[in-house]
Amino acid sequence: MKSNEIIESNKTYWNDHADLWFGTTALPVYGVRFPTEDDLHLFGNVAGKKMLEICCGSGHSLKYNAEKGAAELYGVDLSQKQLDNAAKLLKNSGYSAKLICSKMEDELDVPKDYFDYVYSIYGIGWTTDLQGTFDKIASYLKKDGIFIFSWHHTLNYCVAWSCDDRREVFEDDKLVMTKSYYDESYFKMPVHDSEIVLCNRKISTYINALAKAGFAIEQLVEETDEESLKAIGEVDPKTKKAKMMPISFCIKARKL
Repeated sequence: MKSNEIIESNKTYWNDHADLWFGTTALPVYGVRFPTEDDLHLFGNVAGKKMLEICCGSGHSLKYNAEKGAAELYGVDLSQKQLDNAAKLLKNSGYSAKLICSKMEDELDVPKDYFDYVYSIYGIGWTTDLQGTFDKIASYLKKDGIFIFSWHHTLNYCVAWSCDDRREVFEDDKLVMTKSYYDESYFKMPVHDSEIVLCNRKISTYINALAKAGFAIEQLVEETDEESLKAIGEVDPKTKKAKMMPISFCIKARKL
């Protein structure tokens, strides 16, 4: 599929299913079976700061930062339905943000060299142009501005439980490689009554693209939350998997 076809396919999914994801994976949550901002403190004090969220979804992360005293909030999302939900949430909560319906791959209608923070919670991996997106994000940030993003860990789509497909029984708690870590081709994934199109990029791909865009990595987090690690007895397969490998990852970088 071409880039514009991938974007349109995913846009259709989010416009049709935005309500099903209302409020999910938003700050202080960074990802699945993952430590929260309350644990990591990656943002620190955002009072008086200017903040731009890429893939702002239903607006819950914008609301979170508004409650922390952020001075200006901007949110960008591919889906107008997501933005409609965000606008309603923020208005009902007594907050406001400049919401922009746009592809993150495009040059956004936002000030350059302006923001203290740009962030994306489980959104940046949707881009079809990682380097171009990082380059643009760098242009929106002030010098020493912070970029924070989280996404599915690459290994999550490469590793699965070994099981007897006929009986769906796990075999001796073994995880097996089902996809090459080096395979960064796009793939279709069924979700609800539709499908999404994703690319499973290597961790090094993200890091190298950040470096090329002029960022210095301050922190790479590949962890599982304490609750999942300490879970005992019968647990769901995803928690069981998270006890052995990271399901999500998060990077904090600074614009040089």
